[in-house]
Amino acid sequence: MNKEVTLKESLFLLVVLLAIIGACIIGIGMDPQIPILVSIGIIIIFAKMKGFSWDQVHKGISNGITPGLIPILIFMLIGALVSVWIAAGTIPTIMVYGFSILSAKYFLPSVFLICAVVGITVGSSFTTISTVGIAFFGMGQMMGYDSAITTGAIVSGAFLGNNISPLSDTTNLASAIGEVDLFDHIKYMLRVVVPAFLVALIGFAIMGRGGGLATGAQIDELVQTLQSSFTISAVTLIPVLVLFLCAWRKIPAIPTLLTSIAFTIGVLYIFHPHTQLADISSLMQNGYVSQSGVESVDTLLSRGGIQSMMWSVSLILLALALGGLLVEMKIINTIISRITSFVSTKGKLILMTAFSSMGINLLLGEQYLSIILPGEAFKSQYDRMDLPRREMSRILANAGAAFNALIPWGVSGVFITGTLGVSTLEYLPFAIFCIAAPVINILYGFVSRSAKSSQSAKS
Repeated sequence: MNKEVTLKESLFLLVVLLAIIGACIIGIGMDPQIPILVSIGIIIIFAKMKGFSWDQVHKGISNGITPGLIPILIFMLIGALVSVWIAAGTIPTIMVYGFSILSAKYFLPSVFLICAVVGITVGSSFTTISTVGIAFFGMGQMMGYDSAITTGAIVSGAFLGNNISPLSDTTNLASAIGEVDLFDHIKYMLRVVVPAFLVALIGFAIMGRGGGLATGAQIDELVQTLQSSFTISAVTLIPVLVLFLCAWRKIPAIPTLLTSIAFTIGVLYIFHPHTQLADISSLMQNGYVSQSGVESVDTLLSRGGIQSMMWSVSLILLALALGGLLVEMKIINTIISRITSFVSTKGKLILMTAFSSMGINLLLGEQYLSIILPGEAFKSQYDRMDLPRREMSRILANAGAAFNALIPWGVSGVFITGTLGVSTLEYLPFAIFCIAAPVINILYGFVSRSAKSSQSAKS
């Protein structure tokens, strides 16, 4: 039997899979795991009809899952980190200090700006969202802001910072795929990031105008609840400083998270010296349960733990397995290779690069592959049209890494939902930067002049 999958078969399969997943998630409101599992079954049946062996099927699944193993471990460590940060008082302290500094009227733009700065500093959108992001999320709820809007501000700032941080893995990957100097890539990114930043800042300023629904008396009461139920002290911020120090020293995510967890446990013992090891173990495994007596505080701060990430882990494993099968059967490569034959201008090339990155995010849910596959496919086209490679690396970062946060089954989207408890479709309209950056990049590709020097084409 002929194993080669044709373009028509590839397109038909992708339409069917996206229709099933979209109808089940958006139309019916199902969790993504089951429709993705059904899609895996359809792909396996098709693979056997085309003559693929079980070894090839298993290889596709294995190769798809492998890139997600490190992120999955990071997810579990973040779950443990969140629970001990709450128990030690780190997140409640950030919230109490934040209430004394941030004005309710300027809360949303402030959250966006601070998350952007933290993202640039630590080079990780996940770390930003799971640390200061959780604190700001809680503050937003207590101030009466819609959770989806607050999440949009957090996500926008975190991914803006991630996209221009020299410590970010996706920023380094985009520049490496384009064979562009890292700081040249970041400098060129600013031409799109700055306008997207301004659009987002204005958007959050408008949405935050007038402040939240909570009164000053209600906020004061919630702050008093935090102060009476948790340890509020500058000492509890030591784990945050450790996190920044590790980022500055360019220590990878896993040892950084483990170090911060260890320091947090040390802080916990300073204020609660009689805590049992079994309690610490249960805390890290099952999460923290708040018992302040105030429902809003208990709902907000009862979170974390390794088990809280298992919903996310199951979805990521299934999405990556589906992606691995699509890659192994060369369905993705067949479509991308055909797309390259239709590009004849700079604008069309950037548009197709962006659509390919977005499409891979939709189909595979994996931000690294959304950078790697289009980058390798379109690299020669940029050289042939005398376009600087940094044009490509920029669109890969914006339409690949940032756009991944808008996909319900994408690694980033799953993480955000698992950490903050807001579904991707709810916060999507408010993740302004993640929407604006690729759109502005595409428009920029049509209106800007092409660089013609051979030297810039190689940069």
